[in-house]
Amino acid sequence: MSKEQTPTPHIRASYGEIAPTVIMAGDPLRAKFFAETYLENPVLYNDVRAMYGYTGTWKGKRVSIQGHGMGIPSIGIYSYELFNFYDVERIIRVGTCGTFDSEVQLGSLVMAEGACTDSNYGIQYGFPCTFAPIADFGLLRSAVEEAERLGVSYKVGNVLSSDVFYDESSTQKTLSRFGVLAVEMEVSALYMNAAAAGKKALGILSVTDNIATGERLSATDRQLKLNDMLEVALGIA
Repeated sequence: MSKEQTPTPHIRASYGEIAPTVIMAGDPLRAKFFAETYLENPVLYNDVRAMYGYTGTWKGKRVSIQGHGMGIPSIGIYSYELFNFYDVERIIRVGTCGTFDSEVQLGSLVMAEGACTDSNYGIQYGFPCTFAPIADFGLLRSAVEEAERLGVSYKVGNVLSSDVFYDESSTQKTLSRFGVLAVEMEVSALYMNAAAAGKKALGILSVTDNIATGERLSATDRQLKLNDMLEVALGIA
């Protein structure tokens, strides 16, 4: 079914070149670094628009690592094509976020149990109600267990997938009062695409900014302290 629709306009891989589990990172250069550093025998299957994708193995398991770009429209395209045209079963997004919680430490992880959004991405489905996109519980539970095994600090909860990076409204302050842990820009669309396709998805986010305290990781720390999320993702791939 999917084979005839590949390659796609955005991914030049032939059907079968992408593993059933794909770890996605917004920055294609981060995806390239992760693949070349962690995967055994990584093979480049996509460089269209410099959105790099690789397939290799991790401890004997076949895994792909793919860039998805910035924002809901971009991850919406890539995750849709992976789920629907390449028969990918699981997508784990690894990315950065800013936390609203003053007690969450920089460099720790936020597991996105659910994802609020200010995007209109879901309007295409014609929901008769407000749809709440959530993670696959099996992936979430496995990620928590893997983080604990590795001794990685984490929190589980709701996040905001926002179309706005420089937010001049009070949206984030309001959501913080309702226990939303962090803001990022993609997870909600990923979860909607997974739900629509009957597939599985999870967002594992590294905290680079604490909006409540004004703290943020330095450029050097952003390079050196973002591997925990990938190691957790690989552990459950």
